[in-house]
Amino acid sequence: MTEFIKKIIPNAKDDVLAGITVSLAMIPEVVAFAFVAQISPIVALFGAFVVGIISALFGGRPGLISGAAGAVAVIFVTMIQEGHAKGLLFDTPVENMGYFYLLAAVVLMGIIQVFAGIFKLGKFVRLIPHPVMMGFVNGLAIVIFMAQLGMFKENKKDFFGQNMRKTKSKELVYNVSDNTVKDIASNTVLFTIEGNSVKNNSTGEEVFLLSDGQVFDVKTKKVVFNATKDAFYSVKDKGVVKTTMQGKTLYVMIGLILLTMLIVWGLPKLTTKVPAALTAILIVTLISIFSGLNSINVGDFIRDGGGAGLNGIDEISSKLNILELWSHLPFNLDTLKFIAPYAFLAASVGLIETLMTMNLVDELTESRGNGNKECLAQGAGNIFSGLFGGTGGCGMIGQTVININAGGRGRLSGVMMAITLLTFILFADKYIEQVPIAALVGVMFMMVIETFAWSSFRILKKIPVSDAFVLITVSAVTVFFDLAIAVFVGVIISALSFAWTSAKKIRARKRFKEDGTKIYEIWGPLFFGSITDFNAKFDVKNDPDTIEIDFVEARVSDHSAIEAIFGLVEKYQAAGKKVTLKHLSEDCKVLLYKASPIFADIIIEDIDDPRYHLAANPEKFPKPLGDYKF
Repeated sequence: MTEFIKKIIPNAKDDVLAGITVSLAMIPEVVAFAFVAQISPIVALFGAFVVGIISALFGGRPGLISGAAGAVAVIFVTMIQEGHAKGLLFDTPVENMGYFYLLAAVVLMGIIQVFAGIFKLGKFVRLIPHPVMMGFVNGLAIVIFMAQLGMFKENKKDFFGQNMRKTKSKELVYNVSDNTVKDIASNTVLFTIEGNSVKNNSTGEEVFLLSDGQVFDVKTKKVVFNATKDAFYSVKDKGVVKTTMQGKTLYVMIGLILLTMLIVWGLPKLTTKVPAALTAILIVTLISIFSGLNSINVGDFIRDGGGAGLNGIDEISSKLNILELWSHLPFNLDTLKFIAPYAFLAASVGLIETLMTMNLVDELTESRGNGNKECLAQGAGNIFSGLFGGTGGCGMIGQTVININAGGRGRLSGVMMAITLLTFILFADKYIEQVPIAALVGVMFMMVIETFAWSSFRILKKIPVSDAFVLITVSAVTVFFDLAIAVFVGVIISALSFAWTSAKKIRARKRFKEDGTKIYEIWGPLFFGSITDFNAKFDVKNDPDTIEIDFVEARVSDHSAIEAIFGLVEKYQAAGKKVTLKHLSEDCKVLLYKASPIFADIIIEDIDDPRYHLAANPEKFPKPLGDYKF
C-alpha cells in the first residue's frame, strides 16, 4: 500500500482532475451502450464503475481507462433479445430474461479473460505490426467521430408524446376494406375505423388508434400493428425513429460545441495548471444554465433514450443481493451453450481493444505496460460486475486519450474516474443532468482530432505498398465491420506479405572446388514459402557426381524446410550422386538423423554450425518422414 501511495503522490493533482474530466466524458458513451444493448442505463453505469476501478487498481497499464464500451455492447444485443424470448417460454415465464443471461455471459467473459492472462496471451499483442496499430487508431477515431454525429439527431415523438418506434411489417393479421377491419379466415368484421380511432365492432369501445401508418393499443400506448389501406400486419421493433436537429436547437448545439473545442484548444496555450477539457465542460455548462439556451443536456439524453435515469441508489442496493439476482437464471448446459459464443466473442473483442489501447498509451507516455496483468484485471472486473448486476466492459480508447491529454498518468486517474462516476450515480445526478451534451461532444471531437494519426497521410507514399494497404484496410474494416475482425485481417495480411517477401530472398551461390565438387551456398530463410524457389536452384540432372550444400547463411525455419531437404537428398541419391550437407543447426541434424541413419555420412559436423531452434519439435518428429528410402 505504501508503494502504491508513493506512486500516485507525484501526479496526484493532475490524476484527480483528469479522472473527473473522464467521468463526465464517460456518461454519454456508457448510456449509449445501455441503449444499444437494450438495458437500463444504471446497469451500464454501475458496470463501468466496477470494471473501471478494478482495472485501475490492478491492471497492467496505469492511465488506461476502462468502462462499458460500445464494441462489447453490440455483441450482446442479439443475445439479450433472444434471451427475452426464451424467458417467456419457461414454465413460469420470466420477463426481461435477456438481462439475466447478460450477467452470466459477462461473468463467463471475465473468466475467459482471466485465463488469457494466466496463460500469458497478452504478450501476443506484440505481434501486431505498426501499420495495423495505425489503422486501428485511425479507424476507431472515425468510429468515435461518427458516433458523435448521432448526437445531432433527436427522437421523433409519436401521437402520445412518446419516442416513436420504427416498426417493420411481418405477417398479415387482418384485412381492411371500407373502413372495416376483418378476420382473414371468416371475413367477419371485427373493428370499425372512424378517423384515427379503431373501435370494437360489437361494443363500440375504442381499442386502437391509427397514427403515421401504425396502430397503437390505447391502453399500453404501444405499437401493435402496421397499417396500410388494405391490411394490418404484425410488427418487429427496429428502434427509435430519429430526426436531424433543425433551427435554434441545431444552432445552439453547434455553437456550444465550437466554444468547447476553442477552450480545449486555447486554454493550454495560456496555462496547463488545470485540465482544458474539464474547464471547457464547466464553462459551457454554466453558460447553458444561466443564459437560458435550453440546450439538450445529459438528463434529456437519458430520458429520451427510455432509460431509468441516474437516480439508481435503490436499484444498485437491490443488485447487491446476489442470491436473489441469480435466482432467475437456469444453471444448466443449455444456458452455457446459449451464452458461450457471445461471451467468447465479447472477451476477444474486449481484450483486443484493451491491449491495443494499452499499446497506444505506451507510445503516448513512452513507457511500457503489462498485457498479461491487464488481461487478469479486465477479467476480474467483468466477473465482479456481472456478479453484482452490472454489464461488461473493456479499455476505452477515447476516454483514455482524454485522460492522458488531461495529465492523467497514474492509477489514481482511473480510480478517481470510477469513484466520481459512482458519486454522480448516487448523489450528484441532478447536477450532472445539467451538463450540455454539446460540451461532451466538443471534448470528444477534440479527442478524435488528437487521436487520429494524421502522419499516416504523409508516410503513405514513403512506406512499402503492403504496409500502406494494411493501414487503409484495417481503418476501413474497423469502421464498417468490427475492431476484432480488423485486427485479425491486418495481422493476416501483414503475415502473408512478410512470408511472400521473405520467400523471394532465398539465394544460392554456386562454385566449384578443384576436385570438381559443386558447392551450393544457400542464403536466406528456408521455410514453407521459399521451398519452391529453393528447389529451383538445383540442377540434379546436370550436376557433377559430388555435391556439397552449405547452409552457412541460411536459416532452416520449419517442418516444410526439413521436408524440402529430404526430398532434395533423395533426388541426388536416386541419380547416383553423392551429396553432403554443411552448417545445419542442431535441431535440423537431430531430425535428419532420426529419419535415416544414412544422414550420419551425409551431414558434416563442424564447430561453426549455427545454433537456432525450429518450429518443429525434434522429439516429436512425425513418422512419415522416417519412411524415406535412400
